[in-house]
Amino acid sequence: MKNIIIALVLLITLASCQQQQKIGFIDNSEVVNKYQMKIELEDKFKIQDEAFKKRMDSVSRDFQIEVQAFQLAAQKMSQSKAQEKSQELGQKQQILQQQYQLEQQQMQQAFNTEIDSVLIKVKDFVSEYGKTNGYTFILGKNEAGSVMYGEATNDITEIIIEAINASHKEQK
Repeated sequence: MKNIIIALVLLITLASCQQQQKIGFIDNSEVVNKYQMKIELEDKFKIQDEAFKKRMDSVSRDFQIEVQAFQLAAQKMSQSKAQEKSQELGQKQQILQQQYQLEQQQMQQAFNTEIDSVLIKVKDFVSEYGKTNGYTFILGKNEAGSVMYGEATNDITEIIIEAINASHKEQK
């Protein structure tokens, strides 16, 4: 009898150590790409980029008109005056190109900063979702293959997308 009780206690102890772990995985890129905050961010920067390109096209057209006017007037100018004006136009073109590149870099940096913020929000959301819903692990699936295979029942990508977009909508 004593041996049976010891065996039962041992069996219960072993069974309690074998507690089932709740594990899920998500497709990282799908979650990020379908996150409404990222979609809105891309739309915002697309509008800014289009406005920037229109402004640059306008500046470029104005410069081309100035160059054409110079080319017509150059025939009536002295060689030294034409050369001087040509140098001025060359310098102006360099300044315009530098300004264009600087503004492009600034827009790209601003976009990258905001995208980093989106990625941090996704990471934090998934972490909090896992804690709240009793997950031991939520793994990330990506092109590098951190999750090579997972049963579809453990794929919580769509659940996370719906939850994070609902959270984003509430915060607006």
